[in-house]
Amino acid sequence: MTKPQQDIWSQWLLHRRSGGDPQRLQAMLDSLRPIRDKVLSHANLGDGEILLDVGCGDGLIAFGALEKSKVGKVILSDISQDLLDRARSVAQEMEMMHRCQFLQASADVLSVLGDASVDAVTTRSVLIYVSAKQEAFNEFYRVLGPGGRLSIFEPINAYPYPETTPLPPGDDAVSIQELREKVKAVYQRYQPEDTDPMLDFDERGLLAMACQAGFEEVHLELQVEIKPRTKGRDWETYLHSAPNPKAPTPTEAISEALTPVEAERYIAYLRPRVERKHGTTKLAGAFLWAVKHDSTQL
Repeated sequence: MTKPQQDIWSQWLLHRRSGGDPQRLQAMLDSLRPIRDKVLSHANLGDGEILLDVGCGDGLIAFGALEKSKVGKVILSDISQDLLDRARSVAQEMEMMHRCQFLQASADVLSVLGDASVDAVTTRSVLIYVSAKQEAFNEFYRVLGPGGRLSIFEPINAYPYPETTPLPPGDDAVSIQELREKVKAVYQRYQPEDTDPMLDFDERGLLAMACQAGFEEVHLELQVEIKPRTKGRDWETYLHSAPNPKAPTPTEAISEALTPVEAERYIAYLRPRVERKHGTTKLAGAFLWAVKHDSTQL
């Protein structure tokens, strides 16, 4: 019997983001742990409290909370049933099933949860995939009880775009400019700049949406990092790594955009620049944490 194909979220998180390279996957997980720890620190979890981890993915934050705090219960919520099934298996291995609840839901529709039903809400890199971001903030506020905390981290892709897609830098690709534009057009068909939810917000938008939702206390920290690459990348891993769940890998984009002759020319230019320390890394992200105060005491 053929095994059902995983959804795009599970495929990307478990395989396509690392190009199937276990070492790259481990390096990614290692780089995410400081973000996890900061999100959990801002959530300020107390003994016996209920945490809702929205867009739990592979459980980075949820299982971190179970390991690092005496939180009473964690609700792992995700739009992907495949990822929830994986998280359930991890919870069983950790012998934490009695402290876990699993919920298939999108971030902007948490209607199965009652008003004021949780003590904290966390997300990491979730709202970038949600078109109805304000509705998501409204839901976060609704499900939090008085004194509840919201703690999120979101990449701000409006800063480094189009470097978030695997293309040679525009100012260093004159000899293959027409090929670069063809490949870029493929990525833009999958994720149009003017409509894609990954690109339609910045840190000021997050702040405004949190306030609009009703949070009386809001904090925000923007982190931007621009630096030269310090090491090259493995070519095969690069070719098979997708920048996000909705985007093609370089292999897929090149195959779709270019003829075999064009692809050979494009790769001849690109490969040595991937394999050596070439180009600039640009990253931007925002931590936002907020408190829902008891309105009767204000």
